[in-house]
Amino acid sequence: MALIVQKYGGTSVADPERMRAVAENIAFTKRRGDDVIVVPSAMGKSTDNLIKLANEVSTKQPGREMDMLITTGERISMSLLCMALADLGIDAKSFTGSQAGIITDTVHTKAKILEVKGDRVREALAEGKVCVVAGFQGISTEKEITSLGRGGSDTTAVALAAALGADACEIYTDVTGVFTADPRIVPQARKLLHVNFDEMLEMAGAGSKVLALRSVEFARNHNVPVHVRSAFTWEPGTWVTSQEPNMEDPIISGVVTDTSEAKVTVVAVPDRPGISAKLFEPLAAANVNVDMIVQNTSHDGTTDISFTIPKADVATAQAIVERIANEVQARGVEHDDGIAKISLVGAGMKTSPGIAAKMFRVLADENINIQMISTSTIRISVVTAAADLEVAARSLHTAFGLDSGQAYSAPLPERK
Repeated sequence: MALIVQKYGGTSVADPERMRAVAENIAFTKRRGDDVIVVPSAMGKSTDNLIKLANEVSTKQPGREMDMLITTGERISMSLLCMALADLGIDAKSFTGSQAGIITDTVHTKAKILEVKGDRVREALAEGKVCVVAGFQGISTEKEITSLGRGGSDTTAVALAAALGADACEIYTDVTGVFTADPRIVPQARKLLHVNFDEMLEMAGAGSKVLALRSVEFARNHNVPVHVRSAFTWEPGTWVTSQEPNMEDPIISGVVTDTSEAKVTVVAVPDRPGISAKLFEPLAAANVNVDMIVQNTSHDGTTDISFTIPKADVATAQAIVERIANEVQARGVEHDDGIAKISLVGAGMKTSPGIAAKMFRVLADENINIQMISTSTIRISVVTAAADLEVAARSLHTAFGLDSGQAYSAPLPERK
């Protein structure tokens, strides 16, 4: 008997018909002899609709009250799913994040999990019940309801799998696995049968929306095998594990694209020690996630500092950056929302020189200008104009031998 954690995304439980189909899959897993923990997201666009409602009601939205509001969607899903399982003769019990003992820090709307107690879940499993735990939420060290931010249900599922020693964590979503690129942008993308944790971490960090970054971190740290698969076809998907690539695997695993960031440039900053710390420390204190940073060569005692941040954090960052720019007597602050980040990810880069040069040549041949560059041992990322995204992604996908030879034809529901 194995312990399986199954997470179902918003499109997987979007309506009563889908909810019943998910219940059938859970019942099948239970009847074959496995213990099952289920983590559902909110139905369809429920969370987006709640945020829209909050925007219509008020311009001031305290984090505590937003978390009280947006965590209701997952509680609706867990209750309905238990009812659907009851119709199938499966004894199931639902738990909120706090009832399941998911302890977080005190940062509202994007809290981080500190600990998973899971005592009540263990008791219910011992009684033979299917446990349905609301995703995306927990309870803070100050006993307040918190939400985990976008992708939080993935993180909930993997954290539960790690804490309870699950044999696998199945992430059911609206795509059939992890692809070499987003099929919406690169129709020739193909599904990968296996990705190792390091590659998946880089993909998630570079902007891939298939798995949340923190869920992959949990999986790697606790060696939890993750199976990404479709809730619409139930076909085998992509396994994400600690297994290293073999010699025959491609050098590049995927081309990752991201349009969720904006570029901020502080112009003509005095080039002296401590300026970068003065700029980035208050951004960190405000929980603004800075991604790529480029500082130009100093001229006449000044330099430009450019960095990328999530578009959702621009309003928060703008006030901070403009204040610091005034304090250090910089010339000004510029913003650019029309950028895209394109990344090559692959463990084979470690032993294959020339990948960056080939990437830059491909982009140059397409007359695509590179604004910023960032690298790791298995990733190269560039920032370009958003208008160049599709051409850049498709050209790189072809140049590195990733094309499948046929256009991806499976349904592509809109991702939550």
